[in-house]
Amino acid sequence: MKSFFLVLAVLRHSETRSLVKSALEDAGHRVIESESYAQAQSLLSNGLDPDLLLVESSAASSAEGFGSLGLAEAASASSVCMIVGAHEQILRERAAALGVQHFIENPVTPGDLQFLAKKIQKSAARPLPAVFDLGSQQFATQPVDMPVSPLLEELGDGRYFLAASPAMVELHRQARLLADVDVTVLILGESGTGKEVIAHLIHKYSPRSRQKLLNVNCAALPAELLESELFGHQQGAFTGAVKDRAGRFEQANRGTLLLDEIGEISAPLQAKLLHVLEDGQFTRLGGQESTRVDVRILAATNVHIESALEEKRLREDLYYRLSAFTIHVPPLRERREEIPYLIEETVRRAPAEMKSGFDCRLSPRLIDAAVQYDWRGNVRELRNFVTRTIIMRDQDAALRELETKIDARGAALQPSSAELEPSPHRSGMRSILRDMKDRTEVQMIQEALDAAGWNRRHAAQHLNISYRALLYKIQQHRLAPRAVRAAGKDFRNAYSARNASV
Repeated sequence: MKSFFLVLAVLRHSETRSLVKSALEDAGHRVIESESYAQAQSLLSNGLDPDLLLVESSAASSAEGFGSLGLAEAASASSVCMIVGAHEQILRERAAALGVQHFIENPVTPGDLQFLAKKIQKSAARPLPAVFDLGSQQFATQPVDMPVSPLLEELGDGRYFLAASPAMVELHRQARLLADVDVTVLILGESGTGKEVIAHLIHKYSPRSRQKLLNVNCAALPAELLESELFGHQQGAFTGAVKDRAGRFEQANRGTLLLDEIGEISAPLQAKLLHVLEDGQFTRLGGQESTRVDVRILAATNVHIESALEEKRLREDLYYRLSAFTIHVPPLRERREEIPYLIEETVRRAPAEMKSGFDCRLSPRLIDAAVQYDWRGNVRELRNFVTRTIIMRDQDAALRELETKIDARGAALQPSSAELEPSPHRSGMRSILRDMKDRTEVQMIQEALDAAGWNRRHAAQHLNISYRALLYKIQQHRLAPRAVRAAGKDFRNAYSARNASV
């Protein structure tokens, strides 16, 4: 059974956060980020039980450095590692006196993190994933290589949360954990992955669930109208303002406000929003008096955060204020085992009049093709595809559409002959590819991918071929993770059994 450990990382510098998250998550561990000691303390006091607390002292302020000592003392039950500067000997000595056993000197390297992980992994390993039992509120161990029954949770108004992959089960656990901690959450992910669903899941279990969750799509309105939408206006504030109007912040008082596509807000409005987030007060357009509200903010965006910060499209201070806790929603192509269940749910929830005359028994070939396709539009694209298939009443046409797209994607990825060959100084793969039959090639690539946990870059290195060549081979042979293959088989068996009983 695979295992991981849970890391709470309290890191003030974005470069260090990025390095830590990449190195540890690539090794299969889970990283929860916090930008401040106060936020980390809140998470610990509300039940978060990390295996490793990774804290970074600040050379800029001795107070911040000593603040990390208090946090280390509060998390005495966990393994604690402190990132210190070479000159911070006093801080290191005080931390050691509190029981801190692990230290890494700045600048941090991936090698430092890998060595640290190996030191604590034996004592801190947890089974992966933990499947949350909603009835008993206990965590039950589920081997990662076994197909899981999907976790399906209704959220109202036709929304639902579905998890059949380790990544989404862990995301569900994070959302439940965050529900009772009244902090700002930044939800990141590609367009169509279900960021709004995550926001509704957090709100459902929060103490504010009896109040409203309001959603503002920040990309849908020009800056001047968005400001009025958020903060409201007084009569006469602008042409067309014929009466006073409360904005979304006032309407969501004591509830939750989701700022969707937060990365699209203009710079001047970002500054005003930051002020509201910091003190909870704002003034309506054209107004004179300040209004105070009690609102929990959830924000979502599909922009690449590092690029947005570098290009000054997103203020750093606003980002750090919003990202007290960050959730990354994986794209659908990284959780393919959920595709059959999402298809089934989409068909099941379609209006009866739409399904009239449609054979809802999905063909195995269509399911397999759907699992193999990349779905760049994620869940939204998948649902639109299924809805279109229902309306057109033609599964064969739907299958041809997917196979054409898969073939086109494979052609685009097809490498040159040089890329298919291993590097001259590497051994083994050239003669094997030349002499073995296709089924041997498929078996070798499949085994390498499974052994690497479907980390395709690691598998490509193991096979001595380029990353691009491996992507082409995956498309050519329509390979899929073991969990995906098992989920597809279970799904087809369930469908056959269900239809046989009809």
